[in-house]
Amino acid sequence: MTTPSEHSPAPALNELIHQPTRLTVLAFLAGCSEAEFRTVRDGCALSDSSLSRIVKTLEDASYLTVRKGYVGKRPRTWLKLSPQGRRALAEHLTALQAIVDNATARGSAAASGTVASD
Repeated sequence: MTTPSEHSPAPALNELIHQPTRLTVLAFLAGCSEAEFRTVRDGCALSDSSLSRIVKTLEDASYLTVRKGYVGKRPRTWLKLSPQGRRALAEHLTALQAIVDNATARGSAAASGTVASD
C-alpha cells in the first residue's frame, strides 16, 4: 500500500506566475503575438494601475517585453510575452496539471480502497 508520504513531492509552482492576475495577464498574452496595453487591461478586467504594476513585475523577471510608440499623435504601449515568459508559463501550467493529475489519481485510488488514509 502507498501512503501520501511515499509519493514524490508536488511539482514546483512558479510563485511569480501563480498570483492570479499575473497568471491571467500571461495567459492573455500567450494567445497573441503582441497586444496593446488597453486591450490587455480590458481583456483581463484590470485597472491601469494594477496592470502597470503587473507589467513592471513581469518585465523585471524578463517574462514580457514592453514596446512604446505612437499611433498618429497618441502614445501607445504594446506588451509581448518573451520566450522566457512563454517557457515559464508552460512549465507552471505543466506543474499545475501534474498536481491535478496526481490528486485525481489518488482520489480514484482512495475511492477504490487501494490507498491508506492518514
